[in-house]
Amino acid sequence: MTTPSAPVLIPTLNAEESQFLDRVRAFVAEHVAPYTREWENDTFAADIWTKLGAAGMLDVTVPKAMGGSERSCMAYVEMCRELAKGDPALSMNVAAINALCIAHLVHFATDAQREKYLADAMAGRLKLAWGLTEPDAGSDARRVQTKAEPTPGNDGYFTINGHKKFITNGGPADLIILIARTSEKELSAFLVETDQPGFELVGRIPTVGVKASWTSEFKLNNAQGWHTPCTFEQAISLLYRGRLGIAAMAVGIAEKAAELAAEYSVKREQFNRRLADMQSVQNMLADNELDVEAARLLLHKGAAMYDRGENVTTIASMAKLFASEASNRVTNNAIQIHGGRGMTFEFLVEKLWRDAKLTEIGEGCSEIQRMVIAKQRLRALES
Repeated sequence: MTTPSAPVLIPTLNAEESQFLDRVRAFVAEHVAPYTREWENDTFAADIWTKLGAAGMLDVTVPKAMGGSERSCMAYVEMCRELAKGDPALSMNVAAINALCIAHLVHFATDAQREKYLADAMAGRLKLAWGLTEPDAGSDARRVQTKAEPTPGNDGYFTINGHKKFITNGGPADLIILIARTSEKELSAFLVETDQPGFELVGRIPTVGVKASWTSEFKLNNAQGWHTPCTFEQAISLLYRGRLGIAAMAVGIAEKAAELAAEYSVKREQFNRRLADMQSVQNMLADNELDVEAARLLLHKGAAMYDRGENVTTIASMAKLFASEASNRVTNNAIQIHGGRGMTFEFLVEKLWRDAKLTEIGEGCSEIQRMVIAKQRLRALES
């Protein structure tokens, strides 16, 4: 038997971080929410990245000594949650860029690499993507077949050949943090600029949800990549904070859908009664509130543990798993409450429903999260 973990008290944000989140909410109201439908027809506004940079939303994982704001994980997930209430696709991109791309530069890049890329990345002038997934390598990340070999006479650079697919923000990206195989057993990460002849953008992959996100497929033909000195395990470890970001995205979607469903139930009448007065609808509203609250608590527990320097392998998977599945339940209920209208583009709930599905797949699908949770539990019993 293992000793139950002590209860976690969720810390409050400090005054500066609370003010930051006030600015995030104002940013979402002005620059994000009004355009969420428009962006679905193409992609985000071209200047959104520099606006995000100016608002301090691309440097939250960067230490102050490197020019960043060095915010807590709690502030990071709350930022992602607020962004998701305005546009889930943008939240997904911002979560990944902070936790996977910019954090990679912070933790694993050389001084020369940080000097070249970090300031522009934080300002949004340099657009980033994280390149792991391939046609035959997704959940099983070690199946990556893209190969990197040292470039003769160019120390630190590798010649890369391979094929990547389903890469978030891969189309607009100027720089991709790319995972490639350096030997039969070893993988590592490389900085690949996309304006070189060896980078071939195959095209954009249309998606059902998070449509504004530029999901891409590309090939590398003797492309040059600047090696960041880290192991595969180190690079992948950034996924833990990343999963909390996707959990926050899921919570934001669920909160917005629950809010819209409750508002509609009060306004809409059937059989001379408001929907809100019908027991069956009240049951769905209650389930929505329960799912949102439980998901938010798991998210906050994970962020609090991260900020205390504790191991978040299990809690990050728990938060991501529960929040993503809760988000899908809540958005489904929201459409049900809206009835036929919920299936039309007139109401936002259908978009939230489509966007929510990605949270069960991106940064480790639900099956992977269950595997992680079970393995960690069994490992604790056996130790």
